[in-house]
This record gives sequence, structure tokens and C-alpha cells, in this order.
Amino acid sequence: MTRKLLFGLLLVLTAKTVAQESYSRYALGFNYGFGSEFNNRNYIFTNHFYKLQLCYKLKESKLFKYAILLQPEINFGKHQLLNLYFVKPDDSDFEERRNRYLLLKDVREYVLNVGFLIRKPLIKHFSAYLLVSLGPMITDTETERMSKGFAFADVLAVGLTIDCNSFQFDVRPSVRHVSNAGLGSNNAGYNSKNIEFGILYKLK
Repeated sequence: MTRKLLFGLLLVLTAKTVAQESYSRYALGFNYGFGSEFNNRNYIFTNHFYKLQLCYKLKESKLFKYAILLQPEINFGKHQLLNLYFVKPDDSDFEERRNRYLLLKDVREYVLNVGFLIRKPLIKHFSAYLLVSLGPMITDTETERMSKGFAFADVLAVGLTIDCNSFQFDVRPSVRHVSNAGLGSNNAGYNSKNIEFGILYKLK
């Protein structure tokens, strides 16, 4: 009877510990960022964006922590062609396309990035990380560089975080490339430098 009671108690404690450990691996957050293209004589592109983050801690060692992130994002961009000769006289309507692309345009991008993060603790409450993410997106506006519709967004970022109880405050410079992998007629894409600020809540 005593063995059964001890065994039952051990099972309950083990299940509770596993459940708590699994639950504590998750964190939920929100980021805001903005940026612009690298110096380019062909076009201008500026943007700001809002991003939700669901973070799952995969593994933790003495030196590093590893996590994956799911990042739904909406990006508000402004784009304008500067170099009209970027549009080649390939067909009869190239002049109309040039005039259309020379106008300043609002661009909306709806993105679902999946990221892999490696974190290095520095001193108490401070850590730095490297993040690589990519994912599908939908853009609602055609430009000389990108066809409207389906595309991909790739991001390489470094970051610094400060822990404060259950919260984590984040600053993240990044570079971003957007293109459609040849699925559309226009695929020059955009390259931009960005910085974002965020807050993450560690679920318990």
C-alpha cells in the first residue's frame, strides 16, 4: 500500500513538473519596427511594421539557449521608382508602366515568418542573440521590383534583451530581403535595414 502511494505521488509530481516545464517554454510578445532601403539610386522604400511573436524554447545549455519563433506581421511600406530606365522598353506599354511606377505607392505586406534564435547570456538579466527567419507573404501592390501577390521575406537580425521578472525587453537591428523567387514577372525585390523594439511575456 505504501509503495503504491509513493509511486502514485511520484507520478503526480513528475507529471506536474513536466507540465510546468513544458508550459514555461512558451513566451508571447509584440514588436514594432521601422526602416528603409540601403542607399539605392533606382528606388526609395521606407516601412514600418507590427509583429506578434510566439516563442518556444527548444533547448538550453551552459553557454547558449535555442528557440523557434512564429511571427505574424503586417508591414506598411512606401515605394517609388527613381530611375525610369530601370523599366526596359521590352513591349509597347513600357512608357505607361514607367509613368505608373514613378508614382509614390503605399504597399501592404502580410507576412508569416518562422525564425530560429540562438541566445547568449551576458551578465545578469542581459543577453544577446542571433535570429534568422523566413516565411511566405502577400503583397497588395505591384511595383517595378515586385509583382503583386505571393512572395517571401527573409530576415537576419541581432538583438539585445533585458529580463525583468516575467518580461523581456528587446531591441533588434536587422536586414531584410523580400522577393518572390521568380514566381512573378517582377522579382528584383527589396533590401532594407530595420530596427525594432519589443516586449515578451514569459508564460508560466
